[in-house]
Amino acid sequence: MSFQNPVFIPGPTNMPEQIRKACDMPTIDHRSPTFGGILTPCLENVRKILKSVSAQVFIFPSTGTGGWETALTNTLSAGDKVLAARNGMFSHRWIDMCQRHGLDVHIVETPWGAGLPADRYAEILAADTGHEIKVVLATHNETATGVRSDIGAVRKALDDAGHPALLFVDGVSSIASMDFRFDEWGVDVAVTGSQKGFMLPPGLAILGFSDKAIDAAATAKLPRTFFDIADMTKGYAANAFPYTPPVGLMNGLKLASDMLLEEGLENVFARHHRIAEGVRAAVDAWGLELCAVSPDVYSDTVSAIRTPTGFNATDIVTHAANTYGVAFGVGLGEVAGKVFRIGHLGSLTDVMMLSGLATAEMCMADLGLDVTLGSGVAAAQEYYRSNPSVSALIAA
Repeated sequence: MSFQNPVFIPGPTNMPEQIRKACDMPTIDHRSPTFGGILTPCLENVRKILKSVSAQVFIFPSTGTGGWETALTNTLSAGDKVLAARNGMFSHRWIDMCQRHGLDVHIVETPWGAGLPADRYAEILAADTGHEIKVVLATHNETATGVRSDIGAVRKALDDAGHPALLFVDGVSSIASMDFRFDEWGVDVAVTGSQKGFMLPPGLAILGFSDKAIDAAATAKLPRTFFDIADMTKGYAANAFPYTPPVGLMNGLKLASDMLLEEGLENVFARHHRIAEGVRAAVDAWGLELCAVSPDVYSDTVSAIRTPTGFNATDIVTHAANTYGVAFGVGLGEVAGKVFRIGHLGSLTDVMMLSGLATAEMCMADLGLDVTLGSGVAAAQEYYRSNPSVSALIAA
């Protein structure tokens, strides 16, 4: 793998040089006011990126997986019932975590490639007249399949049923890249990580908690120590962590969130959509299909591309790495060997994306697939030429 080439995996994503340098900083006293000057802007900026005015933000030294555990252990007790759909590897892993914590999970099996079945959620919630379900899990963007789900529809299912369950949303590969509306969607816990839309190295679990979720923590009985939001809240009151914080990553998060807000969230979302549409144009020109079953669930951060039956899609990823020094994502779980994934999120431009599409074409041609060199690149070029970026329009 070449350090000179951008990566096209759905995370960790490419890092802007100024963010990398922000993470590379001298040691400071993390109990001094200097750290408070890093921490406070991080919390405020993340709240804005979640589109919330009231969410309590928590940042733990961890990853999105640690964020899932933070959500569960701070709000639930052993035996509590959870409603979740399994439509990809990451929804599956959150379900597995629930079960390991002794939670009773009502699983709605859903085809990999489809979005969350909000209509099925509505039926189950309406039938739960005793309100035994305490939490509804929702994966906003299923990274394994390139599928975005309608979180607003899940909230509507809860509201129409008059159900008091908490709504937890995995936004690991969507937040800071695709539109996320914490307040409007009535999200109770949102989970993301540093290594995707925030353009940082792995190492931070980033969460937003509603007041309702904070209240649930007062009676939750699942054990937690490292991920205890009560301890973190006390630390924040003193501009500190309850233990040693990852100061360099936090300094990087401060700059990354500043950059996202300066670009403008709607511009960030439009940039991701535009680059993703170019990728989708290329896939169509190749004569291939996405794992996502329909345009209404297409992800703007990752495309999982199906290869012909009998062809091992993982060979494309291996060949790209070994021959061209470029990283794509492999298929996971039920779609392992059936898809390869192109990540198009974080610090990325159309010019960078064109290099990834050209590499994918070379790999497929090398491996004998019926793909014409230049076809996908030309389709993406035509889309990008016809749909200039916001920054290009401003410069003009």
